[in-house]
Amino acid sequence: MELAEQIAQHAVSISPSDLPERVVHEVKRRFIDSLAVAYASRNSPPAKVVREVLPDFQGRGALLGGGTASYDMAAFYNTLLIRYLDFNDTYLSLEPLHPSDMIGGAIALGGRGEEVITAVALGYEVSTRLCDSTSLRKKGFDHVNFLQVGAAVMAGKLLRLNAEQMVNAISLSLIPHVALRETRSGSLSMWKAGAAAEAVRNALFSAVLAKSGFTGPSRPFSGKMGFKNVVAPDLNEEALKKMGVSKILETYIKKYPVEYHAQAAVEAALQLEYTGNIKRIVVETYEAGKTILADEGKWDPKNKETADHSLPYIVSVSLLTKRMWLDSYDLIGDKMVTELMKKVNVVEREDYTKVYPKELPTRLIVETDRGTFEKEVRIPRGHYKNPMSDQEVEEKALQLGLPKGVIEKVWDLERMEEVSSIASW
Repeated sequence: MELAEQIAQHAVSISPSDLPERVVHEVKRRFIDSLAVAYASRNSPPAKVVREVLPDFQGRGALLGGGTASYDMAAFYNTLLIRYLDFNDTYLSLEPLHPSDMIGGAIALGGRGEEVITAVALGYEVSTRLCDSTSLRKKGFDHVNFLQVGAAVMAGKLLRLNAEQMVNAISLSLIPHVALRETRSGSLSMWKAGAAAEAVRNALFSAVLAKSGFTGPSRPFSGKMGFKNVVAPDLNEEALKKMGVSKILETYIKKYPVEYHAQAAVEAALQLEYTGNIKRIVVETYEAGKTILADEGKWDPKNKETADHSLPYIVSVSLLTKRMWLDSYDLIGDKMVTELMKKVNVVEREDYTKVYPKELPTRLIVETDRGTFEKEVRIPRGHYKNPMSDQEVEEKALQLGLPKGVIEKVWDLERMEEVSSIASW
């Protein structure tokens, strides 16, 4: 069976009653987390750019912060807010992903709370299992290719597509919109967040077209020129054979506003006690941590997009200030930070790479004129094996400025008649 058909048949068969209470609760936690990081990025440079063009895209899609736009443009804007700070959730497997990006599309479409929860859980299920099937980044393609498939399923579920329409939504989302990894190579731009926003926008647009009868290639994965044959010949379809609704429970919330491969490094830096003047810093990590966060473009960050993907910057700031928060990026270009970054060396350890992603081990070694100090963190706080509590999730949201009233509404999400009502804060 064509993989898109398999995904579609599973998606249309699921109802709200199929979701365990633990999954429902986790979806609500992700809504709180996503709304909070979106709230904190509402005045970011890319958000201001997009707001300038919103009047040209009139429609009924709910915008975070209030107002409406076309469904696809609302999805783009909402997702951009969720993604910009690089502080929303993560999944790490053969391919990494930020699955809560699709929540921006769910809010744009709206719907009854229990239906939105079900649709989001399905979107997580599909997109994360695709990440289990193959690596895209090593082939030069971006993880948002898998995000948009999951988001198309999410949107299709909310629009109540049948299986045939769902296949078309997946196809229309995937085939015309294969994204390249250049988005995350070297010095980064606004498009780091825009790529996810575009993927979710594509997904909603495709689902809306499919609902009205627009068709796409019938074999988006297995066709002669399909995704599997052209992009990922090694895609293992077994990863999607036993789909359910609970993969969200294997994803991670971020405690610190840095790329997830740096979470353990921040913890190690904050916990490490050292004395004397630093002569040398060694960060021992796994392959993905070094490849993504320590390529040559990450040693002299000029903007926030690059700095939050720079192990040298993140470790240096965390050691110097003993904290890591949004205002830590105000130190970009600071002389002390820049000088300390020159003393950082990032190395891959094969034993760490072998246990990734079951663990995310990072060892920080600081050599000073008074000795050598070390700290290892193997599973950072927020990982599903070391999860943040509900209280910690709320504290993060409040620290980001999300109004307490919005948080209280989300805890009652499954009984909400119209989810888009939480968009106005």
